[in-house]
Amino acid sequence: MLFPDYRPRRMRKSDAFRRMVRETRLDVADLIMPLFAVEGKDTRQAIAAMPGHYQLSIDHIVKKSKEAFSLGVPAVILFGVPKRKDALATEAYAKDGVVQRAVKAVKEAVPDLAVITDVCLCAYTDHGHCGIVQGQIIDNDASLDLLAKTALSHAKAGADMVAPSDMMDGRVTEIRNVLDEADMSHIPIMSYAAKYCSAYYGPFREAADSAPQFGDRRTYQMDPANAQEAIREVAMDVEEGADVVMVKPALAYLDIIRRIKDEVDLPVAAYNVSGEYAMIKAAAERGWLDGDAIMIETLTAIKRAGADMILTYFALEAAHLLNA
Repeated sequence: MLFPDYRPRRMRKSDAFRRMVRETRLDVADLIMPLFAVEGKDTRQAIAAMPGHYQLSIDHIVKKSKEAFSLGVPAVILFGVPKRKDALATEAYAKDGVVQRAVKAVKEAVPDLAVITDVCLCAYTDHGHCGIVQGQIIDNDASLDLLAKTALSHAKAGADMVAPSDMMDGRVTEIRNVLDEADMSHIPIMSYAAKYCSAYYGPFREAADSAPQFGDRRTYQMDPANAQEAIREVAMDVEEGADVVMVKPALAYLDIIRRIKDEVDLPVAAYNVSGEYAMIKAAAERGWLDGDAIMIETLTAIKRAGADMILTYFALEAAHLLNA
């Protein structure tokens, strides 16, 4: 079709027409809100690089969860910031750990809100890595048992879904087997399947107090230059029993989201990470960008690329706009 027979502007001339032919529709139900749980009571510790977000004691986690649910956000994902760290990340799988107690409190207060838990060791180890360390090496296989114990402790506390983010090989199989053996085959796994070693995580490491004390995470998180490897990583997690596969970060990896969506017959999640959030917030605070417009455009782009669900620090702000 060519001009003048085809005039695409005809269907752009009014808001009504634009809405009628819109191909991608962002909805509140697409959003998952991350929350950071800390010990204490009535505690809100501001996260400097993430304006509007805080490390929250469990009472405030419950309040935020209620607010999210009231706006139609279907799920939260909980991260723990423990008081005590050690080489074996014992607080990660402690029965009375901060995440385990937060899960129970949220499920009691808002039973219909889906509670997802991040399963990793980095915030709980004194060295800040996502697995057990032998010398200067992250020991993949020695880490699997502790990751599975962590996932099981979350499920026993009432989590609706567990989300391993460590990028150890074989951890989905280990978690699936442990859950099934504990008669928890109904608990789904959302795997951080294609998680890149990204500079976009900087603000998160302040939020979760999880920066590595030596080296970096390039030996287990993916090289940002690789795309085909992401297909193999996702395929492996699907074979191991993942129910949802995630791409992280989202905005700089829209091509990967699209490829995964085309390759895999499972729901695809994407994590609109802390650095992506911080850049928009910083530009908006300086008046360089329209923060609300960029937020919605960004989330729409992530969905257009193929994401079925979006983990985002914009969840509440976006929900207010989408509900308006």
